Amino acid sequence: MNLTGRRESTNVDDRRRSSAVKKGGLGIGVGGIVVALIVLFMGGDPQEALQLAQTNQTVASNYEPTAEEEELATFAKQILAGTEDVWSEEFRKMGRKYVPPKLVLFHGSVQSGCGGATASSGPFYCSADQCVYLDLEFFTSMKAQLGADGDFAYAYVIAHEVGHHVQYLLGTLQDAHQQMSRLSEKQSNQISVRLELQADYYAGVWAYHDNAMFSSLEDGDIEEGLAVASRIGDDYLQKKAYGRTVPDSFNHGTSQQRVRWLKKGLATGSVQGGDTFSPAYSAL
Repeated sequence: MNLTGRRESTNVDDRRRSSAVKKGGLGIGVGGIVVALIVLFMGGDPQEALQLAQTNQTVASNYEPTAEEEELATFAKQILAGTEDVWSEEFRKMGRKYVPPKLVLFHGSVQSGCGGATASSGPFYCSADQCVYLDLEFFTSMKAQLGADGDFAYAYVIAHEVGHHVQYLLGTLQDAHQQMSRLSEKQSNQISVRLELQADYYAGVWAYHDNAMFSSLEDGDIEEGLAVASRIGDDYLQKKAYGRTVPDSFNHGTSQQRVRWLKKGLATGSVQGGDTFSPAYSAL
């Protein structure tokens, strides 16, 4: 991506030199980045991604980010700024005001408004505090475990989480979670898939308008995004981890679905074209 001269968002809370230390409560551990990705990668419901320890404390640590990580931090701030510019304009067109999410950078573990989380949770959005949480080392793990790499691949991760914030501001996220609380696990998973595919679509919408505003996309960028979308489908990740798939447990969508909706957003740039709730589930 061409980000030369692009501004960095200041709406960032950098907690990498501190960590949330669990002092009590029930924790839910997730081992290994592939398993974490299967269940949690870019999740719409952060409760599944979190270790629910409400008595966590944040303490100072001796962690010092590497030069490479600092470059990624700058990149993340520039992408966040791009989402602020794009979604502010799109909300203006809808007669609404866009209130951007805060980006929380952390290392190892963090306390969010939704509970305590560790790096194995992957990036997530918490509607309770309207923040996107990101451990930058996730990108290294994504490259090593899935072979997913490149500026636009990383930007897609951030834009997807911001897409969940867009859903929150539009009321879609709240409505979906209310439905999920009343449904069976299978039906709830299907609502989750619809949320995730819409967030993929919104990531594509962002990229379309960011490129129109700043000529940010370069040769190969779109291919990077589509490649990572194909590797974070539930079917791909379950086969990679377990050698088989369990479709009723899908909660993010298949590789084909995720590619399709990201590609659709990239092609149209229309917020209104991202209705993943009206079509029959089999038609997604």
